[in-house]
Amino acid sequence: MAEKQKESKVSKEVSKDKAESSYLEYLPKLSRRGFLAAAGIGALAGLTGCLRLGEEKKPAAAPAAPPKHEVPPGEWDEYYGFWSGGHSGEVRILGVPSMRILKRIPVFNFDCTTGWGITEQSRKIMGTKYQTGDTHHVHLSYTDGTYDGRYAYVNDKLHARLARIRLDYMEVDAIVELPNAQGTHGIFPQRAPRTGYVFCNSEFQLPQPNDGRNMDVRDKYYGMHTAVDGETMELKWQVMTDGNQDLCATDYKGKYSMATCYNSEKGFTLEDMMAKDRDYLIVFNISRIEKAIKNGEYMSIGDSPIPVVDGRMTSPLFGEAVIHIPVPKSPHGVNVSPDGKYAICSGKLSPTCTVVDLAKVDDVFAGKLKPEEAIVAQPELGLGPLHTVFDGRGNAYTSIYIDSVVCKWNIEKAIRQYKGEKVDPIVDKIDIHYQVGHVNASMSETKEADGRYLVSLNKFSKDRFLPVGPLHPDNDQLIDISGEKMVLLKDEPVWPEPHDCVIVKRDVILSVIKRVDDPNRYPNRVGPDDNRVERVGERKVNVYMTSQAPKFGLTEIRVKEGDEVTVTITNLDTIEDLSHGFAIPKHDVNMLINPGQTQVVKFTAGKPGVYWYFCTWFCHALHLEMRGRLLVEPR
Repeated sequence: MAEKQKESKVSKEVSKDKAESSYLEYLPKLSRRGFLAAAGIGALAGLTGCLRLGEEKKPAAAPAAPPKHEVPPGEWDEYYGFWSGGHSGEVRILGVPSMRILKRIPVFNFDCTTGWGITEQSRKIMGTKYQTGDTHHVHLSYTDGTYDGRYAYVNDKLHARLARIRLDYMEVDAIVELPNAQGTHGIFPQRAPRTGYVFCNSEFQLPQPNDGRNMDVRDKYYGMHTAVDGETMELKWQVMTDGNQDLCATDYKGKYSMATCYNSEKGFTLEDMMAKDRDYLIVFNISRIEKAIKNGEYMSIGDSPIPVVDGRMTSPLFGEAVIHIPVPKSPHGVNVSPDGKYAICSGKLSPTCTVVDLAKVDDVFAGKLKPEEAIVAQPELGLGPLHTVFDGRGNAYTSIYIDSVVCKWNIEKAIRQYKGEKVDPIVDKIDIHYQVGHVNASMSETKEADGRYLVSLNKFSKDRFLPVGPLHPDNDQLIDISGEKMVLLKDEPVWPEPHDCVIVKRDVILSVIKRVDDPNRYPNRVGPDDNRVERVGERKVNVYMTSQAPKFGLTEIRVKEGDEVTVTITNLDTIEDLSHGFAIPKHDVNMLINPGQTQVVKFTAGKPGVYWYFCTWFCHALHLEMRGRLLVEPR
């Protein structure tokens, strides 16, 4: 009976919400912090339960209920938020609505916290070609129009790359470089029936091939739309187009991908890019592109073997596999409503949004309508509309850059207004501080948009926070959109520049997340009796060792100056947050080994002498004693 009572106390401490059944599988794997907390609560309960003889126990006053968006200490957020990290090259995980940063996932950047870019596994994925990156858009994989918790994908605008993050371990498992492309900006996965392709837009036009010819002939410059297999991360095909491709979107039926297109003038300078009064929404018909490739209607460009379909306006496939829908000048965002009916484009140089009926797009590809006839509304919302998100109740929320507001408007009312009815589609506006770029709302990019919270990612914070030198923080603002009026809940200073985010229900991620690494993932795992140093050549040494608090399996590694040393370490601890580090002074080695994980690092032994390797993650009362000597002998 006593044992059952103890289990009940532990269960109450660990399980924050009984409705989240996916948590229960972790209850037997109590963390060391959870164990100490449970023990402490039990002891405290025993002490406070002892009253002096005759003392009357007074009922405790009911605490005031916190605002619904506040997450009390020890409680869990309702949503995971995935933020791009901008110039840092990383992805950030936040809790929403608390806006607490939970994790920073290194992607295109070196990171001493985890050893990303230092360990052999990460170097193999990341490559050694570039040391910089610029993440803008992060999107999650789908099944039947909603998030399935398998993967997150993020772009590198700087070097035209796409990375994939496994959401069970929250770590990158693949990076692919896109050929014939620069400035890869907008990306988006297929939503139905299941993520197959991830589409990537090249924002910068290039002479094709980009080999030094035609560098000053702007008619030879083209954009590139790339399809990557989201399961294998293999390049599948590209479509060459006129104009700079910006943001990307997909429909809910698996038929279309899209790109907003600006600079249809093919200009090299700002003045050149402003000659026309219209640009385009490009819509790609996936099945017709695949049919063209099957029929051999493609080319190869440069050294890349990937098939390239000609989607230019002079191509026979223009109008068949690719169409241009005219929209106001310099369009930026394109977003598809949760019911799958409409794609909404925003033109930065027009106060309007353009609503495109995707059923009418079917008719355009069938030859029944002209491209412009797919437009069913153009509501005037404010100066500088950029991006649109949804609440699942028929309302859209558009970020207005110049006006520094978020505008809430009703899609059906906008369509009625376009038909001539005297109806105002604008429902509400809220001031933003300042100059909002992207917005996103909870589950907005799925068929399960729930209209709870919206985050406004602002480019400037100006005087809203303590000054920290010439580089000011950006300002993310959390807004309640559950009612008729939007309500600003909080400001959050952020390290520049988190470009975009998505917000997903926590149970989607909790259903897949791993708290302890699976040892079976590592074929080179070191067992407790396998600690050893092996010389495998005149200048090569392999080291195999374990870590288990509070000691390494080897306390001495003896090598010679100039040796290439490969160290393989397995963390034998199984408590879920008992991570270890491994660092060697003067050898540029610093990495993390999570419970159950095996990491490999390679370095060249330096000058003769003693170098203490040590654990960098506080793991035990004797953490400081967890160390060993790297002894480098003269050769």
